[in-house]
Amino acid sequence: MSTPHSPTLRLRRLATMLRQARENAGYTTSQVATKYKWSPGKVSKMETTETKRINSGDLDKLMDLYEITDPDTRQVMQALAKDARQRGWWSRYKDVFKDHALPDLEAEASLIRTFQSQMIPGLLQTPEYMEALLKGGRYADPESIRRKVEARTARRNVLTRSNPARFRAVIDEAALRRVIGSTSVLKGQLAHLLYMAQLPNIDVQVLPFSVGSHAALCAPFTILDFPEPLDLPIVYIDTASNGMFLEERDEVEAHSDTFGDVQGSALSTTRSAVLITDTLKSLEGTP
Repeated sequence: MSTPHSPTLRLRRLATMLRQARENAGYTTSQVATKYKWSPGKVSKMETTETKRINSGDLDKLMDLYEITDPDTRQVMQALAKDARQRGWWSRYKDVFKDHALPDLEAEASLIRTFQSQMIPGLLQTPEYMEALLKGGRYADPESIRRKVEARTARRNVLTRSNPARFRAVIDEAALRRVIGSTSVLKGQLAHLLYMAQLPNIDVQVLPFSVGSHAALCAPFTILDFPEPLDLPIVYIDTASNGMFLEERDEVEAHSDTFGDVQGSALSTTRSAVLITDTLKSLEGTP
């Protein structure tokens, strides 16, 4: 699988560039819309990514109005608009990921930080563990479960492709001990977790029971950071329906601070590997 780009991220970047260019040129969204006889909300929707596709003609008009004359900048903005119209591999699994696909943003993330309290993080799960998790929820037909496992397995490529994302996971000890599916499935999962923890771009830390109260006694969450300065970090929180993205600066900073606190409370990566190994050994001899 080739390294994909994120259409959503490219659209966000273009929207930010358009908003900054408009403000620098001294126009309001209403003035721009009036000039081109567009609907009142068209410009603001472009700048908030409510408009998913920005055609090249409209983009040229905006760049002309904002006096963006540098050929390289114009080319970059047109390329962003084109990339935003592309479809990633995850679009084949819209029935699994729905409209707001986490893999879309993971595609260009340079750093992914996650805290999980009840289960092993999705990007570190084995197919057998995924299947057992899915069977633990509401009844679903075997074909639906197969597609979900297939889609979730494809997500893991972000950690093993060329130029992979850096991954920092803090996992509550409860997730290591919760038997998902069977002891055999859990043993396979823990062995895989130890293997992945050895990769240079992956850090796995365990938050032991002995810590007691800690900063992350809340919903599990994931923070995605991106290499481009215009692409601000995003927080993802899984829900019973479709998941939720938080983009407000104060929300992102609060979750980033919380992750830093809980990471400080967790065992080091070396001591975490020892705990995972000991947990795995304790399961030996059990079916």
